[in-house]
Amino acid sequence: MQPLAINHFSIVNSLGAGSGAITGALRARRSGLAACDFETVVLDTWIGQVAGLDEFRVRSDLGAYDCRNNRLAQLGLELDGYAAAVMAAREKYGAGRIGVFMGTSTSGILQTELAYRRRDPHTGTLPADYRYAETQNTFSLADFVQRYLGLTGPALVVSSACSSSAKVFGHAARMMAAGVCDAAVVGGVDSLCLTTLYGFNSLGLTSRAPCRPYDVDRDGISIGEGAGFALLEKTSAQPAAGAMLLLGVGDSCDAYHMSTPHPEGMGAKLAMQHALDAAGLAPTDIDYINLHGTATKANDASEDKAVYELFGAATPSSSTKGSTGHLLGAAGITEAIIAMLAIEQGLLPGGMHTQNIDPALHGNYLLENRDARVQRVLSNSFGFGGSNCSLVLGAGG
Repeated sequence: MQPLAINHFSIVNSLGAGSGAITGALRARRSGLAACDFETVVLDTWIGQVAGLDEFRVRSDLGAYDCRNNRLAQLGLELDGYAAAVMAAREKYGAGRIGVFMGTSTSGILQTELAYRRRDPHTGTLPADYRYAETQNTFSLADFVQRYLGLTGPALVVSSACSSSAKVFGHAARMMAAGVCDAAVVGGVDSLCLTTLYGFNSLGLTSRAPCRPYDVDRDGISIGEGAGFALLEKTSAQPAAGAMLLLGVGDSCDAYHMSTPHPEGMGAKLAMQHALDAAGLAPTDIDYINLHGTATKANDASEDKAVYELFGAATPSSSTKGSTGHLLGAAGITEAIIAMLAIEQGLLPGGMHTQNIDPALHGNYLLENRDARVQRVLSNSFGFGGSNCSLVLGAGG
């Protein structure tokens, strides 16, 4: 594929708000996970919660869209000068030539959960101020972002579970290659709600401690929330030295099982190989792999097998979910941005909370931070139903 410039990005999650805060937390090896105290949830698990969202409100002219998910979206749009960068692109290309491609899995489900508490006790009718289309509806996120930024180009939302906000990069790249738009706002937002916390707990997938990817005693995920956005634009045939680039996108769908990955890592390996092929790179060209690494027994074993078969045991890798929690539909964009920060900062982040690497796993999993020159990174996002996506990101020059 033709490389695309990533000219601006923003990020917020339980580690902090803004790329500076995230980098600082990663360097200090500070986790954003804490014992669950969200809403009325009574579960023995840990979560990654963004502070202050209960008091935060969306812009007054978009009040109908007010919900935890869109509050988190607006917070992300206001960070790191991101909205201003999009405004500059809007002036350059026109509002109708910038696409909006978002990923989410929860959308505004919490708003519906809260509305159900206020149903009429006699009729069961939901409260009159509940707005499904602007809150829980999956498209609400793209609609809100597009309106907030004053854009009128193509807009869509991908909801493929944990690969959602990685897959948006591929959608944007294809739309730009087809000439439908000249630039793209890509990103993802997922917020805490009762449905995901109790749902993943019912599947036996939540850990009672901070999640420990690749640990011999790993026992499940820690659910988090967060938002991330990137601005994609076309670049010249010879990008400037140091320019941040989307080099390759690889998709696959093995459809092995609704909630269990293929035991041989078939779909994961295909996605990684497709991403390398799209970038015109070999496995040895990758300096670091940000693993999907959810800390469940099956996922880590499956991904490790795929990574080892393709890359061997040399390429450094880690999962940053021990720091942020699993952000579900926002995991892809979050970890893509962490990959970009790794390139910018020369930082390979060691996995948090992992103490003893499972001896059955063979990858080069980092337990401590490492300073190194990082030119190209592979970031993995693998969703339920075998919906997989890998991204290759790199610096020009």
